[in-house]
Amino acid sequence: MSPLGYGTSANLQKLRRGESGLQKHIQDRFFPKGFFAGMINPPECEEHFSKLKDPQKYTRLEKLMMLAISDVLEQAELKDRCETGLVIATTKGNIDLLEKNDFDQSRLKLWKLASVIAEYFGFQKPPVVVSNACISGALALKVGDDLLKSGKFKNVIVASGDLVSDFVLSGFQSFQAISPQPCRPFSADRQGVSLGEGTSAVLLSSEKRENSVELLGTVTANDANHISGPSRDGEGLHRAIEKLLKITSINRQEIDYISAHGTATAYNDEMEAIAFGRSELQRVPVNSFKAYYGHSLGNSALVESILTRHSLVHSELYESLNFSEKGTSVELNVIRNYQQADLKLALKTASGFGGCNLALMLKKS
Repeated sequence: MSPLGYGTSANLQKLRRGESGLQKHIQDRFFPKGFFAGMINPPECEEHFSKLKDPQKYTRLEKLMMLAISDVLEQAELKDRCETGLVIATTKGNIDLLEKNDFDQSRLKLWKLASVIAEYFGFQKPPVVVSNACISGALALKVGDDLLKSGKFKNVIVASGDLVSDFVLSGFQSFQAISPQPCRPFSADRQGVSLGEGTSAVLLSSEKRENSVELLGTVTANDANHISGPSRDGEGLHRAIEKLLKITSINRQEIDYISAHGTATAYNDEMEAIAFGRSELQRVPVNSFKAYYGHSLGNSALVESILTRHSLVHSELYESLNFSEKGTSVELNVIRNYQQADLKLALKTASGFGGCNLALMLKKS
């Protein structure tokens, strides 16, 4: 559920056409001249919310996450919730309730958000919450994979979501990190991040299904550099990539595509480029989805992992939107146009506040 549309098919159609969900918004409190962000249209939301049971009982984020999860449950025809686990990824949850809260104060807590969703769908075991800055969505995939391998569940639903709220806007503005124009990942003329909102859900299963993609492995590493700034030498991300290659026994020359974090800030893009260069991956086709969706925090790494899955399934590479010219010290093979390609292995990377870094590998079955 994103600014590009409701459901996977609608999102893929927009990506193939190179359409962005970023639009200019006026917000007198922090941005009287406006800012660009990927935000979901409220009237469209209400139309979809009406499909839910008792929608007035739930917050906007809860309803958006429920719609995403409902879609996955229906497609997978999962009716037995006893052997299905739930992992929820978010950074701020219902933080928008700080502005106007018609709900109990407990709804601000991340565990409460997860328990409300689990109860709605009738999941029998307590949900797991993952909140580790902007790697949360992809880290939740690892948690779900670990739950499958431990034998606790046969299936796991991994869902994520975050909203563009005053809290988030003011926080990024305090860093002077928000771009006055739609973000331009990896470009020389990039001016900062564009924020976004959305929810995603995916099924992890111990059983192979039609068009399934295998999660070969996930590795995290912390560069221990700064509370908000990435390391300048890409050490944390480089270590995550190298360990991932080792545990999966993948030769780096086999990687066909990289879905990068690519926030379009000066330091993130440079750090990622250096890490890719140190891992000898600078020639692999790479893109960022941030110019389509904005940076949706805890949702970003999951929605981008889902899109990476579809790149493999449909043998297609999506344009890294708004890229103009080389903007990092290490020149990357940035994807400039939508194209068909023979893809078998894809690397997804993510980084976030506190120095967290993640690398995961997906393989077409």
